[in-house]
Amino acid sequence: MAEMGSKGVTAGKIASNVQKKLTRAQEKVLQKLGKADETKDEQFEQCVQNFNKQLNEGTRLQKDLRTYLASVKAMHEASRKLNECLQEVYEPDWPGRDEANKITENNDLLWMDYHQKLVDQALLTMDTYLGQFPDIKSRIAKRGRKLVDYDSARHHYESLQMAKKKDEVKIAKAEEELIKAQKVFEEMNVDLQEELPSLWNSRVGFYVNTFQSIAGLEENFHKEMSKLNQNLHDVLVSLEKQHGSNTFMVKAQPRKKTKLFSRLRRKKNSDNAPAKGNKSPSPPPDSSPAATPEIRVNHDPEPASAATPGAALPKSPSQNSLPAVVVETFSAAVNGTVEGGNGTVHLDLPPGFMFKVQAQHDYTATDTDELQLKAGDVVLVIPFQNPEEQDEGWLMGVKESDWNQHKDLEKCRGVFPENFTERVQ
Repeated sequence: MAEMGSKGVTAGKIASNVQKKLTRAQEKVLQKLGKADETKDEQFEQCVQNFNKQLNEGTRLQKDLRTYLASVKAMHEASRKLNECLQEVYEPDWPGRDEANKITENNDLLWMDYHQKLVDQALLTMDTYLGQFPDIKSRIAKRGRKLVDYDSARHHYESLQMAKKKDEVKIAKAEEELIKAQKVFEEMNVDLQEELPSLWNSRVGFYVNTFQSIAGLEENFHKEMSKLNQNLHDVLVSLEKQHGSNTFMVKAQPRKKTKLFSRLRRKKNSDNAPAKGNKSPSPPPDSSPAATPEIRVNHDPEPASAATPGAALPKSPSQNSLPAVVVETFSAAVNGTVEGGNGTVHLDLPPGFMFKVQAQHDYTATDTDELQLKAGDVVLVIPFQNPEEQDEGWLMGVKESDWNQHKDLEKCRGVFPENFTERVQ
């Protein structure tokens, strides 16, 4: 019987709850249709809007803080691996090995301490702050339901009073239910009216404390990390001083041993060899451009540097090595250049000159067609006569000092590794 009574009570509560839901649903429909008035509290509604905004801001801050902590942890792991690499490459007989190992250990401890303090002073505080929102949100929702119950009880009581045939018993019961509903609603409403503004105002202090903690922890972390980095820097400077004589050797890219100049010389000798029965090649016809280039001289207003009108410029020594196919109609200028159909040719630079480079390291030639370089040598870069002969990472050129002295490409030019030089012009 007791069990049945228990079941009966449970069934009664279920029925009561179902009835309340139906009554609330009917009341809300009537209010939306404008057939029943709704109790409004604009001040409370503003508090609810502030609450929702505060909850959203706090949730975002919590999410971003967790992302920040994940990044700190990832950075810690990357730093640890980098330090492990340093320990592996730092040879036992190098000075400062113990100091370097101690620095890497302190580096690891500093990262761990920073992460833990962020958790304790920021994340846990953040979790506590947001922990109060679910309960308040639930009470706000419950207050809304009790307000509907109150409005429903009020409308029921008013309808009984306005009926033509009044039933005093029903009116008294409706009045009792109205008073009960009003009391429950007002108790919840008063509590929330006090808590919500207080919670809203507390956000300022919370944000200040949270970001002050993060900023302070980060500042201290970077100060301590800066000291460790300076100590590591000093250790490495000491290592460099004691092993400074062990110069790091820059290596050239490997190239094919093509014996470039051997082929070029053979080809040139073959092209210039006289025909059988002739002692020398036949000169070009007088009417050909190569025989008599047309030369025009511009006048310089300054007497000291003026050229005699109509006088032909002397032939540059470099022209001895120019192939006949590149000799074209030129017009001379007093600035030391000859302008032709293909552009301006500098008389004091080798034909086809492209740019200058300066050797940054010594390079020892390993073949007869390579240039021997000393750090500081300036090389005039020229194109390969046959682009197919060029290996990746190698350039063709002539040292500026050799060119100024000999003006002979066949004698002076050679290939050299590009990564031993730096472009200067």
